[in-house]
Amino acid sequence: MKLEILQVPDCPNAAVLEERIRQALTGELVDIEVIHRVLDTTADAAAAGMTGSPTLLVDGSDPFAVPGQEPSLSCRLYPSDTGGLGGAPSIAALRRALDVDTSQAPPAPAVAADCCAPASGTDSAAWMPEAPREAARPSDPAERALHYAILQTFATQGRAPVTSDLTGVAAEYHGDVDEVLGRLHDADVIRLDSSGNIAAAYPFSASPTPHRVRITGGATVYAMCAIDALGIPAMLDTDVVIESVDPSNDRAITVTVQDSVAAAQPQTTVVFVGAQAAQGPSADTCCNYLNFFTDRQTAQAWMAAHPHIGGVILDLTEAQHLGTQIFGNQFHT
Repeated sequence: MKLEILQVPDCPNAAVLEERIRQALTGELVDIEVIHRVLDTTADAAAAGMTGSPTLLVDGSDPFAVPGQEPSLSCRLYPSDTGGLGGAPSIAALRRALDVDTSQAPPAPAVAADCCAPASGTDSAAWMPEAPREAARPSDPAERALHYAILQTFATQGRAPVTSDLTGVAAEYHGDVDEVLGRLHDADVIRLDSSGNIAAAYPFSASPTPHRVRITGGATVYAMCAIDALGIPAMLDTDVVIESVDPSNDRAITVTVQDSVAAAQPQTTVVFVGAQAAQGPSADTCCNYLNFFTDRQTAQAWMAAHPHIGGVILDLTEAQHLGTQIFGNQFHT
C-alpha cells in the first residue's frame, strides 16, 4: 500500500496526519510506504490532486475527496468523530480508508487548540476546531479574573473595557494589569492593538464586523466571525439575534437562536469555515474566513473564486454545534 501525503511547506497538520496513520495501523499486518510531497504552486496542487494541505493519497486516490473541492494550497479540514472539524482525518476515519477493522480504533488524542492555527507551539500547531478552545481559558487566577471581566464588559455594555476598568481586578491578585493583558494577548486569548487597547476577546470584537449580535437581556455586540456569533448564546446561556451579510453579494442574513435552537432567514443559510495555510492569531488567520452565506451554491462559488482559502461548508446546525463546542461554558471565573 502506497501512501502519499501532499502538503505545503511547513504544514503543521502533515505530521499529525502521519502520526494518526501510524496509530491507525498499530497491530495491523499491513505493508505501507509513506511519502511526503511538498507542493508550493497551485498548478502543482492541481496536477497532484491536492485539495488542501494535507491531502492523503492511498495508492494514488484520495479516500476523503469531496465533490466540487478545488485544488488548493490552503489548510484542509476533515470531519471529526464528534461532529466538528479537524486539520487531519480521525484515526477511525483513517482505519476505514485503509480498510482495517474500525472497531479496534484507539480513541483520538485530546488536543487543546483553537478553531484556527495557534500563534506558536509544536504539538498544539494542529488546526483542531473540534476541540474546546482551551487556549481561551487561562488557568492563572489573575488571567482568569481579567478574562472574565473583559467578557462581562463586552456582554453587558457592548464595548471593550479600558485599562482603568481592570486595574482593580488585577490588584486583587497582586498583578500588574498591563502585564496580565500582555500574557493574555501572547496566548491569543485576547488581541491588543498597537496602543495596548483591547481589540478583541473571542468571541467579541471591539470594532464593527459583518456579524452583529443582539443579546437578550444584554448588549448589542460584534462577533469576530460567524462561528463566534453562534457560540455567544451557548457562552452566555441566553437567546440572541445575529445580523450578518453574505460576503459575496451583501445579502442580509438573520439568525435567531432561541432555547438553543438556531433558525435562519433565508432558511438555506450555511456557514463557510476556512483559514489561510499559516500559523498566527485566530484574528489574522481565520476570522475573516468564517462567514454566513445565503445558500450552499453561493458558498461553493466563493470557494472556487478563492482557492487559496481552504475550508468546508457547514449547515447551520453543524456550525452552531461547532460554536457551542468552542465557547460553551466559557463565561465563568
